[in-house]
Amino acid sequence: MKYEYIPSGTCSKKIEFEVDENGLIRSVKFAGGCNGNLKGLSAMTEGQTPESVIERLKGIECGTKGTSCPDQFARALEMAMQQ
Repeated sequence: MKYEYIPSGTCSKKIEFEVDENGLIRSVKFAGGCNGNLKGLSAMTEGQTPESVIERLKGIECGTKGTSCPDQFARALEMAMQQ
């Protein structure tokens, strides 16, 4: 299933990802933000379960923003899992 999430409080403007029929994350793409870091984040989370990624990324902060692109991705995954 494909999902789209609009992050809040970060440089990235959109997160698109899929969760396949086996419950694994696929095709993670960020629009905006720190290109190299977000490509790395995408590569490291693809093939993982949403639950394991949420556990590792939720609550990570970038400076004094109170959130980060990894934290916003965790929130996007939580939203997807509730649907």
